[in-house]
Amino acid sequence: MSFNPVIQPQEAADLLPAGLAPALPARQSRRDVRADPLWLRWVLTGIALSFLTVFIVVPLVNVFSQAFVKGFTAYVGAIRHPDALAAIRLTIIAAFVAVLLNVVFGTITAWAITKYKFRGKSILISLVDLPFSVSPVISGLVCVLLFGAHGCFGPWLQENDVKIVFAVPGIILATVFVTFPFVARELIPLMREQGTQDEEAAISLGASGLRTFFRVTLPNIKWALLYGVLLTNARAMGEFGAVSVVSGHIRGETNTMPLHIEILYNEYQFMAAFAVASLLALLALVTLVAKAVLEKRIARAAR
Repeated sequence: MSFNPVIQPQEAADLLPAGLAPALPARQSRRDVRADPLWLRWVLTGIALSFLTVFIVVPLVNVFSQAFVKGFTAYVGAIRHPDALAAIRLTIIAAFVAVLLNVVFGTITAWAITKYKFRGKSILISLVDLPFSVSPVISGLVCVLLFGAHGCFGPWLQENDVKIVFAVPGIILATVFVTFPFVARELIPLMREQGTQDEEAAISLGASGLRTFFRVTLPNIKWALLYGVLLTNARAMGEFGAVSVVSGHIRGETNTMPLHIEILYNEYQFMAAFAVASLLALLALVTLVAKAVLEKRIARAAR
């Protein structure tokens, strides 16, 4: 009787000389999540959908339903009220200026952090993240302590008839502060990954600094920059805490849309409050759509 031992693939590979052993497929170290039981997948999906429905979809639908509870005419009347129009106008102005300043200074900050080597770079990076770690109310309070009547620069500002706190400049400053990290934080990882080779090549060919930025750097970072602009604009229009501290809540002058909504709600003008809130909700939906489009373009550009 002949005996034919069964040799396992790994044992056969060990018997071959070094360098001649065939490459064997690595054992699967992680279990495929799709191998989970069907009931577990349904339960997890149901929990996620239930959470999103209760905390996002239902409140969003309620905002629009309450906004039109008295009809379209009443809705338009609430939006066209002089105080509401002033709040919308101030919100747009503050968001536009904040986006413009953050694009300029956020890009400069990201350029300095990623393209240059200097002492204190870690401190600069920490300062960029400071608005994320400080409460917006504290940010507004700092603005009051600096530019208020009894602040560090208060006496000089009063002597020169310059009003910052409880005026539009204070609202813009507070908005710029809380939204500053968005542009810089979107650009820093991308610019760090891209390095300085393209800029060095352009400069070696005789291009000036500005020409290098507009013809080389800017095309490489345009999608990340637009993504940062989108996030900055969304946060600027919805900012409440910091703006509430520095605005003074002056009707028709220093109330942004979130502050105007609070006043209307506290005065039991619920329909008018939801009407103005529906504009912010609509902005959030537009932001989500634009965000999805930009993410697809960024992923396509990265391929």
